[in-house]
Amino acid sequence: MTTVDVETTYARFRDLTLPKVAWTHEAHLAVCWKTLQALSIAEAIDDLRVAIRSYNEATNTPNTDSGGYHETLTRYYVGAVADARAADVETVFADPTCRRRAPLDHWTRDRLMSVEGRLGWVEPDLAPLPFTLPPA
Repeated sequence: MTTVDVETTYARFRDLTLPKVAWTHEAHLAVCWKTLQALSIAEAIDDLRVAIRSYNEATNTPNTDSGGYHETLTRYYVGAVADARAADVETVFADPTCRRRAPLDHWTRDRLMSVEGRLGWVEPDLAPLPFTLPPA
């Protein structure tokens, strides 16, 4: 299991100094977990939508139809991390719904990676989510 210093990762993500190479799946989960310590699911989605786009721009990652911020994945992982109800980030990392490939249990790759899925929320086309998300 990858260890992430949650406080440092979160602070550097927020102040836009986290190196792009450090913006791993685990870093995404850690930032999400830390954000959910202070905000509701709906608030965390709204917050991370802006924060991730800003971080991407700061690291020269364009937010486009084919890269950068991904709305459906962000909403999925905020829901999964919240549903894990984890007291620590290592528990989040171990939760099956937080795995890197977990969204593919619910969406076909084509639907998930579509322009519609990147720019907005698309409903799963394989299996329902095991948690409830606020309306898109």
